Amino acid sequence: MPGYEIIFLKALVYSISIETAVLFLLIKTIFRKARLPNAVILFAGILATFATLPYLWFVLPRLISNKYVYITIGELFAVIIESLVYYYIFRIKYSYSLFISAICNFCSFLAGLVIN
Repeated sequence: MPGYEIIFLKALVYSISIETAVLFLLIKTIFRKARLPNAVILFAGILATFATLPYLWFVLPRLISNKYVYITIGELFAVIIESLVYYYIFRIKYSYSLFISAICNFCSFLAGLVIN
């Protein structure tokens, strides 16, 4: 049975892949930021997920023992922090970055439920 850290690394790769794919879709279609270089979108997707997932896996579980409270606070934390990353990198309205972050995290969360 793989250790917790290996499971985390797999979750990190899955989360980055899913959230970045959704991010590309949203930025290139709905928000029509076609002039935004793909490398910038890729960087934003990796940075946003990498900035939050370690806290969700290694810090928050030590602070919150209730599963439902943990999920609620963890997802809110991720959406807010990741929206700030998108806001500063893409230079878009904060309401747009919050929407993008919520959709990316929702898709990642659902994928995690399906995988597990």
